[in-house]
Amino acid sequence: MLDHFPAGACGCGADLAEAVHLGVTAAHQQVEVPLMTAQTFQHNLHTVECRCGRVHTAPRPQGVSPAPVSLGVNLQAWCVYLMVAHAIPVHRCVELIASLTGATPSAGFVHGMIARAARAVAQTNLRIRTLLTLAYVVCCDETPIRVGAGKAKRYLLVACTDRYTWYMLGERTLASFKKFIVADLTGVVVHDRDQNYDSPELGERDHQLCVAHLLRDLEDCAETYPTAAWPAQIQTALRGLIHAANLAREQGKQNMDAGTQAMWITSFRHGVRIGLSEVRRIPGPAKTVTQPIGRVLLEVLRDREADVLRFARDLRVPPTNNQAERDVRPAKTQQKISGRLRSEVTTEHRYAIRGYLSTAAKHGADVMTAIRDALVGRAWMPPDPIPA
Repeated sequence: MLDHFPAGACGCGADLAEAVHLGVTAAHQQVEVPLMTAQTFQHNLHTVECRCGRVHTAPRPQGVSPAPVSLGVNLQAWCVYLMVAHAIPVHRCVELIASLTGATPSAGFVHGMIARAARAVAQTNLRIRTLLTLAYVVCCDETPIRVGAGKAKRYLLVACTDRYTWYMLGERTLASFKKFIVADLTGVVVHDRDQNYDSPELGERDHQLCVAHLLRDLEDCAETYPTAAWPAQIQTALRGLIHAANLAREQGKQNMDAGTQAMWITSFRHGVRIGLSEVRRIPGPAKTVTQPIGRVLLEVLRDREADVLRFARDLRVPPTNNQAERDVRPAKTQQKISGRLRSEVTTEHRYAIRGYLSTAAKHGADVMTAIRDALVGRAWMPPDPIPA
């Protein structure tokens, strides 16, 4: 708290230092940070000899490198945070560290921090993956990212809940999905209808098809068939069910109102039937015949109604995979900022760290503290889940 008093002389000529104090009449709080300057701390490890002849040397403090000169763990954590959490390229990270602190790390050292941090959080990521396999509901998504030389393109796959995030670099192929976490999941999988999620080679499980994707596809149908009523009718029914589910959750109910549920499901079914009657299937093999816009979507809505409306019957299941969309967004942001990632290995390391930081943040942990603790060998670990 800083006190400020009027100074100088009054118009009458009297010194304001001798004026009568009337108390604080205005207060202004200002949040500020001190200017930072990196300091060098020399750690001298002394050796002593006991009377018995044994010699003892002080241990090197935690976080201090065995090298004669090194960067402290706080600066290391800043490097990891800037590169991974904010997609700052290596050389710009070096410039930022130099501008903010006066320290001048080499680009090679800063880049090497990604691999070091990834190794430091490896055990936490194994635990995150295990906890996801035990979750009742897991949202999944995938997005293309540019990795390596030339026109190489890979896919970043994410599995997550509101408590955990786990990434894998792979392809949008069944071979990659076999390595992905889907085959090990025991709960409901919320996804965007990619055919790999439904492969029998990944085992049987319950699905929730992302309603946000369905609504967008229905919007395409509305534009294609501007005089048809069924696209809007199905959209309205799905939105009505989502609203009813959200309202029931807010009120602490286990189920939505039965009458409301029946009304919207009936409207949904009628809309699907009308659509199927108006958009006819073209006979012939699927590989050689292209169906009219909306026909395949309508068949999905009819044949997989349980997977479309699971959220309406089980309030623990979200209607969309928006959580996965949010967790995959940093990859899209990174490409806009930095462009192509040069190394697949480094990309895997980046997203190992990203999954660790995302999970820590979802648990309310401070991200910088989580990075620092990992670098000194005390990586943050998610707690055991609370039994339902």
